[in-house]
Amino acid sequence: MAYASEHLPHTATAKNVSYHVDALAQWWGDKNLSAVTAKACRAYAKMKTPAAARRDLETLRAAIGYWHREYGPLPSVPVVILPDAPEPRDKWLTRQEADRLLRAAERTEHLKRFILLGLHTGSRSNAILTLTWDRIDFVAGVMMRRGYGETESKTKKTPPVRLGKRILHLLLEWRAMDGERGKYVVHWNGQKIKQIHRAFYRAAKEAGVRASPHTLRHTRATWVMQDGDVPPWEAAGHLGMSLKTLQKYAKHSPDFQKRAAEV
Repeated sequence: MAYASEHLPHTATAKNVSYHVDALAQWWGDKNLSAVTAKACRAYAKMKTPAAARRDLETLRAAIGYWHREYGPLPSVPVVILPDAPEPRDKWLTRQEADRLLRAAERTEHLKRFILLGLHTGSRSNAILTLTWDRIDFVAGVMMRRGYGETESKTKKTPPVRLGKRILHLLLEWRAMDGERGKYVVHWNGQKIKQIHRAFYRAAKEAGVRASPHTLRHTRATWVMQDGDVPPWEAAGHLGMSLKTLQKYAKHSPDFQKRAAEV
């Protein structure tokens, strides 16, 4: 398949996608493009879990698109029917799990800072890794999630976040510890860290928790809703989420559907 031999070697996900290519070849390998119909896609999907079938068929769609661009145009581009996307995993850490994760990261200063900032602000990984000291107002107790002059994504909001007393105290300690070594709050010997996943997964394994860096954001949202005293609009602003996105965490509130249940 041209897509597998020509395109995949130049992508970062080549190894993972190659599994989907192999799976597709067993079903579609001896078929013509005209065989890619809605009926055939649904028949293929029945052999697998919805999530696995969707990933395979997304690869098939990409391969057809590649051929159409590079060797076409095709007289007719078939529509690949995908199973419904699975519901996103509602994974978050309990306080005990978070403590274990922090203990596992204790010897790795930059990872410890990353985890604490994630748990206390719910900020996305990129906002934490690019955070510079000049974006923290220690007097007002506010952290700017994006740099000055940077534009905000339409889908990923980055509003300022008010800092609680504990994380503000830690930031003051870290600032004093760093001195003039660098401008980044989370750094490696003063240098900006491009990715944190490897160190994070190593600590998570040691702590015995299943989590990714993004789990910290889910955890913060869950803890805020579990408190029960934070108004939804304030929680949404704190997390940089829309009220619609925040709704999926509403079930963690102690008042979840309380009034409706008593009608």
